[in-house]
This record gives sequence, C-alpha cells and structure tokens, in this order.
Amino acid sequence: MRRKLLFGNWKMNKTREEAKAFAEEAKELDRFAKAHNIDIGVAPTFLSLCGVRKVNPDLCVAAQNCHFEDHGAFTGEISIPMLLDLGVTWCLIGHSERRTYFGETNEACNKKLKALFANNMTPIYCVGETLAEFEANKTKDVIKEQVLVGLEGLTKENVKKLVIAYEPVWSIGTGKNASTTIAEDICGYIRELVKGVFGEEASEEVRILYGGSVKPENVKAYLGEKDVDGALVGGASLKVESFRQLIENIL
Repeated sequence: MRRKLLFGNWKMNKTREEAKAFAEEAKELDRFAKAHNIDIGVAPTFLSLCGVRKVNPDLCVAAQNCHFEDHGAFTGEISIPMLLDLGVTWCLIGHSERRTYFGETNEACNKKLKALFANNMTPIYCVGETLAEFEANKTKDVIKEQVLVGLEGLTKENVKKLVIAYEPVWSIGTGKNASTTIAEDICGYIRELVKGVFGEEASEEVRILYGGSVKPENVKAYLGEKDVDGALVGGASLKVESFRQLIENIL
C-alpha cells in the first residue's frame, strides 16, 4: 500500500532563521506523522536547505530545482552534487512557476529527472495545465505530453521511486480548487499512462499527489480518492500549526 505524502513547497518564503525555527517546531510533527504512516517534507529555498537539514534531519527536505549538469559555466544554478553535499536527497522538478516564468520545458525536466535518478535522489515531478488549456478541454493532452516526454528513458525501477504531482496551474495560489472528481480523474489518468509505458507494478508503486490551493479543510476529500496519494501544499505548509491540521484532517 502506498504511504501518504504531504510535501510543502515554500517557494520564495522564509529567511534562514525562520526556516530553522519551523524545522525545530516540526520535530514533534514529524514523529506524529510517521506514527500514522504519513511521510512529510518541505522544500525550502536553497539558502535554508542546510539549516533545516541540520535542525531536523528526520524531515524530508527537497530542493526546489536543480541543474542536470554536475558542474560548469551555469551562473546562478545549483548542481545535484552540491545538494547531496548538504544531505538533500529530494528535489522538485517542473513546477508550473518554473515552466511559466523561467521557460522550463518537458525536455529539460527529463534531463533533470535522469540526472537525479543517476544520483539516487527522489524527484517530485510536477505536471499540470493552464486555465486556457483546461477551458479548451486539452487537460489530458497536456498531461500526456508532460508525462511521456518527462519520463522518457527512465526505467521501471526509477518510476517506482518517483513522485508525480498534478497541479492544475489555474488552481495554484488562486483559491480556485479542482474538484475531487477532477483530481481523481487526472491522477488516475497519470497512473494509466505510467502503466502503459512502465507496467502495472510501477503504476501501483508510483506516488501521485494533488496540488493547488490545498488547505486543512479540503485535504481529506482529496486524499480520500483512490489515486491521490498525498498533496503538494503551498501556503498551508508555511506554519507548523496549519501543517499539523493537514495531517490531523486526513486521519
């Protein structure tokens, strides 16, 4: 049975001291989650990765991005060996804000996924459609391309360890939620795509999250769906108390 996973994407929030304070306060929260077979983690800014890892080494900690090359003339980028040097073994890839604001493509995501798996790291690969694509009934076309191109060349064993996060772009930070019916339909569709390429075993083990204005009051409904294994959370992950409410409300 797939373990539930709640992951907080902090985006460009929290100073180093604020991040360390959260990590300290979250020690009890991590124990509480594990006691109920729930994995939890956060994706701080690059500057806070080391501090959060040191204060709370039991918490899953992800970078928000990485480069696919180990080193080189890539000003402003962070390599996977640099993340490993900090003890970071998770990484978000392809978040809609990276795609929208920084031109990240499915092909670039594919290179990053391959590089992460080559270094035994766990990627959280984000997919999702824009409002225009949703209204034009192109959701599944967009998701199919993102999944098939993004995962091209990966092995069945890679995919079994992968986390995929479905985040409809039109629901991120807008207060607009995809219905539980939509979330289950697309998460189930992603699982079928994985099954078609990598087989049933991989499709049954890959964890698929929903993200997009997830809050304590709606998280239980989403995670009650068969193919939704957890949530990628934005604003509700910035405070320990609201993170606790997320956990309590899915029990």
